[in-house]
Amino acid sequence: MQEAIKQKYGFTADLDEGAGGIFEVFIDEKLAYTNQDTYRFPTNEEIFEKIDAAKG
Repeated sequence: MQEAIKQKYGFTADLDEGAGGIFEVFIDEKLAYTNQDTYRFPTNEEIFEKIDAAKG
């Protein structure tokens, strides 16, 4: 996913290791996605939608 974000938007996403299988995406320090709601890893398209909305 990090590479997909870099290719589409031209910036490198920071990856911070978490615990317990939790995966969260923050955009400008705001939570944009958490798998605590979906119990799965998001698709690239789902994250792209969140990035686009945040850039809005």
